[in-house]
Amino acid sequence: MEPTLPPLRLLSVFEAVLRGNGVQNAARELNVTQPAISQAIRQLEDHIGAQLFDRSSRPAGLTEAGRVLKRTTGEAFSILRDGVAEIAKLQDQEGVSVTVACSVGVATYWLMPKLAAFYECFPDISVNVQATSQGAPSIGSGIDLAIRYGNGQWADGTVRELFREEVIPVCHPSVKVRFDKGSLTLASAPLLHVKSDDRTWLDWDGYLRRTNLPRNTAKGRQFTNYVQAVQAALQGQGVMLGWRSITHDHVRNGLLVPLDAPPLDPGLGFYLIEPETTGEKPPASLLSDFLIDH
Repeated sequence: MEPTLPPLRLLSVFEAVLRGNGVQNAARELNVTQPAISQAIRQLEDHIGAQLFDRSSRPAGLTEAGRVLKRTTGEAFSILRDGVAEIAKLQDQEGVSVTVACSVGVATYWLMPKLAAFYECFPDISVNVQATSQGAPSIGSGIDLAIRYGNGQWADGTVRELFREEVIPVCHPSVKVRFDKGSLTLASAPLLHVKSDDRTWLDWDGYLRRTNLPRNTAKGRQFTNYVQAVQAALQGQGVMLGWRSITHDHVRNGLLVPLDAPPLDPGLGFYLIEPETTGEKPPASLLSDFLIDH
């Protein structure tokens, strides 16, 4: 038959006496009188059936039974404190938010579609998206995560690769028909250009040059961000460079179709940048791991 455990109140008094090196400090910590501490220790000894302190010496030392109980209560209270701390972290996650900085195109066509699944797993975490129209999203005040395109060589945080890219010209099905009939080629078709200050961004000139295709001579259309170019392509206004991460769903659904042109690996990819302090904010770490896995 297993022995009955003493009341937790008595064990907490015993643990406080040991941690505070005496009755006086334990009484001050627990906000009770010293006689109340001494009485609780005697009640604990009566319950266990063994003397815990050798009172023949000054200061009183632990008996063998006292040393056994010291070890076991220390371990037990340490486990309890860890459990309470873990619960506190879970409670802290409720109602908190994570802010992600990324380009307009990545936000619209890659990140936002993934958030529905994230909210199913973590309904109490709100994700705020800070979209930038130009330049690499930065890690700064109020930004928990950033998604960047490049070679992954940045020193302002922990860098994790999300995915590599592939680029291929895409257009509306009605425009593709004109290519199939031979009335349009990449050299004569209206191209949809996205202006960017980022030198690593692959534009039409770079694509045609690297694939050894003729230079385009038609008057194209200029846009300040990728979302505008996608919308123009969906309306049949011309041919755009389709980045797989952004136009994949449109191609899969038949809204855009790839041309009979060579796909190009730009040699770069999209990366998740985490500030060194991300580990101190569990919700940000949860979102980071989710995006890597999905």
